[in-house]
Amino acid sequence: MIFRSEDARVITGGVDTHADLHVAAALDPLGGLLGVREFPATAAGYASLLGWLGGFGTLALVGVEGTGSYGAGLARHLAAAGVRVVEAARAGGTGTGRASPIRWMRSARRGPRSPAGPAARPRAGTAPWRRSGR
Repeated sequence: MIFRSEDARVITGGVDTHADLHVAAALDPLGGLLGVREFPATAAGYASLLGWLGGFGTLALVGVEGTGSYGAGLARHLAAAGVRVVEAARAGGTGTGRASPIRWMRSARRGPRSPAGPAARPRAGTAPWRRSGR
């Protein structure tokens, strides 16, 4: 359920998706964190996630990582409910395969990817800077 009233604040959601669990973050208009919560990657979990985000105010958009893979079902559910869904840029993370605070915060704050795709990564073995050791 999405609450739409004149007094409701506009919020943005960000979701870090995984096979069995999605981690959602709600941000206020200034990017302040309103809350974080985990939801199962099921139809019931999608409905709970949407209701939880809507409880903070008017839901402007939700950035979802992996709309073509783990986040596909959630993206379809949100879109069917009239929520604007954007593919969130991959946030990187801890390398453990688990949800991390870094990933869900970046998912919510980064928003949509550039139409040109993600930024090119440096080739293996190169670094953007080197330490002189002096």
